[in-house]
Amino acid sequence: MIKIYHNPQCKKSRAGLQFLQGKGVKFEIVEYLKQLLTEKEVERLLVKLNKKPQEIVRTQEEYFKKSLKGKNFNDGEWIRILVQNPKLIQRPIVEAQYKAVIADPAENIDLLIK
Repeated sequence: MIKIYHNPQCKKSRAGLQFLQGKGVKFEIVEYLKQLLTEKEVERLLVKLNKKPQEIVRTQEEYFKKSLKGKNFNDGEWIRILVQNPKLIQRPIVEAQYKAVIADPAENIDLLIK
């Protein structure tokens, strides 16, 4: 089952959702600002994305600029920061069984469903 980690307030996330809907595949929507992710879930997504935690951080967010910019954290600390501040997670993330992509641009979803 494909999952999209979605923020309805985000233009890019809405574009990813619309793209996925146009593909005619079954998927689940996870509004990750309401259904908060656990550390284990973030770790699983990172493995599927093949990325380090700091690579999925939205550096344009005000919290990042004020509290995190210029500081060094290890992977575990970044994961905890992302769990506690889910707005910092790039979006949307689309997850399949063995792989996930950041669907910005939305066409990245094609890497999962071809």
